[in-house]
Amino acid sequence: MKSQKILNDPVYGFITIPSELIFEIIDHPYFQRLRRIKQLGLTDFVYPGALHTRFHHALGAMHLMQITLENLRNKGTEISDKEFEAALIAILLHDIGHGPFSHALEYSLLKGVPHEKLSLMIIDLLNQEVSGELDLALKIFKNQYERKFFHQLVSSQLDIDRLDYLQRDCFFTGVSEGTIGADRIIKMMDVKNDQIVIEEKGIYSIENFLSARRLMYWQVYLHKTTVSAEKMLINLIQRAKDLKSTGVSFPVSDEFNFLLENNLQLADFEGNPALLKIFLELDDFDIWGAIKLWKKSEDYVLRNISTMFLTRNLFKIQLSNDPFEEDALEASRLKTIQKLGIPEKDLNYFFSSGSLSNYGYLAKDRISILTKKGNVVDVAQAADLPNIKIMSKIVKKYYICKAKNLI
Repeated sequence: MKSQKILNDPVYGFITIPSELIFEIIDHPYFQRLRRIKQLGLTDFVYPGALHTRFHHALGAMHLMQITLENLRNKGTEISDKEFEAALIAILLHDIGHGPFSHALEYSLLKGVPHEKLSLMIIDLLNQEVSGELDLALKIFKNQYERKFFHQLVSSQLDIDRLDYLQRDCFFTGVSEGTIGADRIIKMMDVKNDQIVIEEKGIYSIENFLSARRLMYWQVYLHKTTVSAEKMLINLIQRAKDLKSTGVSFPVSDEFNFLLENNLQLADFEGNPALLKIFLELDDFDIWGAIKLWKKSEDYVLRNISTMFLTRNLFKIQLSNDPFEEDALEASRLKTIQKLGIPEKDLNYFFSSGSLSNYGYLAKDRISILTKKGNVVDVAQAADLPNIKIMSKIVKKYYICKAKNLI
């Protein structure tokens, strides 16, 4: 490049874009679309500052990957310039398959089409445009490269993705308890037997990282108000799909309309770049634009839920540590029908129940500690850290979520 491009990031300060190819990818419309997808979906209903985007996060993750690879080089791990660039591209594009509102619509607008699969297809599409220059990045992304530690940095329980999103989400929500000390974790990283390991003296930073992540799940990602807003959005999209299936017409962008009318599966996208390109036109603005138009809809479900969104009149949510008895659920359903004065067939748009789960650490995808004696052990065995053993337990909470009233 004639001169290295520099961006100013609120979390890390200046970020350097290190190559022409990476700049070309960042400049591409598929990547620029991430500016229009919020990182935390509807969380700004709870934390007003949570307006940062997938674009911010991808650039931040690339920056942390740069620091990590330079640190590993300084510790004697040989990393070629090609590998360095490919690892940066793999982390830069790891979230490019996210649709509007990130996780909230992953299983409703496109049922059973995980964003990781779409990311892979989009990287493939970009690779064709740059004449195969992303081959190595794709191998790393798919864990098909012989040096496995690169994939671990992109996707594992202690990957660069998590190191960035925890710091960034803390910064923008103001939830300081989620602070993780990523700098120290990166400084403690090394490679042993082609695996990412953490030097023993970094073990308390790892404990803090796992505790912070668990806390962020309950306090931010699975906050009951966020869950309520997401359920409303899922129900709204479901109503729009149901109306489309009966031939009802209402205002919506062309791309959004296409996805509402067609129940696309993963197999539909595979080998069909035209469908992928339709998906790549979609972002949060399509949904918000529709919601603003639907508040005047003749359909009372579309009209009510859209108006509730725009006035932040969210569904009431009740959490419990134990599953709700079927009798209690049935009583709550009947009460909602009576209170709202709606037909029973429409109840599912205004009432939902289910469970949320969260864990701190999964032992099957372990975080490895390099002891002072040179042995590699699982973090849960590395020291007497009862916290980590407790964090291996999956915690479940159960919810009932229902509309309080109709307009």
